[in-house]
Amino acid sequence: MAASIASYVKRIIDRSPFLSDMLIQDIASYSNLALSIKPKVEELYGSSVSTSSIVMAIRRYADELRAKPRGKRSEDIGYEIQMKTNIYDVNLHRDDRFVSKLPEIYGSVHPENGDFINVTIGSHEITLSVSENCREVVDSVLKDFEIVHSYSDLVALTIAFHGNFLQTPGITYLAVRKLAWEHINIIEIVSTMNVLTFIISREDSHRAYQALEAFLDEEL
Repeated sequence: MAASIASYVKRIIDRSPFLSDMLIQDIASYSNLALSIKPKVEELYGSSVSTSSIVMAIRRYADELRAKPRGKRSEDIGYEIQMKTNIYDVNLHRDDRFVSKLPEIYGSVHPENGDFINVTIGSHEITLSVSENCREVVDSVLKDFEIVHSYSDLVALTIAFHGNFLQTPGITYLAVRKLAWEHINIIEIVSTMNVLTFIISREDSHRAYQALEAFLDEEL
């Protein structure tokens, strides 16, 4: 049995969290949205579809989305936001020699003095984010490696959670979505058990801090 127009409209909207948010907040024009997604609806449906039927489906789904419980996700989650400036970020092609160089890099980093470091070794690339005061050592160690790109004067915006963070799905997604709404580009995401860090440009840091603080106060 062929799916209904309403089901295709839901599928299209669900693929875009931004559309869902706009409908929930009642800031989207149903008619404009219907015209925008009409070609895709007709492609999925297999025949022409009237704009009015799409508008009706959007309106009903918007009511359904707004009816879903929203509000604080857990009273057992707390958080602290910290900001570290002067971060140097390097991305290089994966090279197995890199592991042997780590002791030299770690030797230049002093967390007790507030230094920051994160190393991510992926299947094809390696990313190193470190405090700028360690840049001279890092550049020296990596001089024979193939660098993909490097950025300086970045900021590490860190959210340290405590409580029921691990058992509460969706927080990372919502935080990333909030930054996207504010047109803040995320250069790196660093995640540990209870800590989430975004590496961003210095010029975005103040807006990002305010956006995340507002989001966390609303959601937690």
